[in-house]
Amino acid sequence: MQAIWKDTVIAESDDIIEIEGNKYFPNSSLKKQYINASKTHTTCPWKGEANYFSIEVGGDINTDAAWYYPVPKDGSIEKVGKDFTGYVAFWNGVEVK
Repeated sequence: MQAIWKDTVIAESDDIIEIEGNKYFPNSSLKKQYINASKTHTTCPWKGEANYFSIEVGGDINTDAAWYYPVPKDGSIEKVGKDFTGYVAFWNGVEVK
């Protein structure tokens, strides 16, 4: 699978974890030249605190377009059935196919 924004592949992997309809890519599959850390954090009641990345392609920035759980909440890995620590999901115009 690929995560694409502005006709640019941001991540590519066959090792995808699907959680609540979102496709999560391993951190190692990210094209780091397009990824910038964000200070944004949100909390999921069962997965824990999410951290965000912004994506930059050709000078255009897609703020907080990717998120991941650096330390999933106790019991969430068991609920998913696979360790999703650090796996990254996309939204806000990023196409996953």
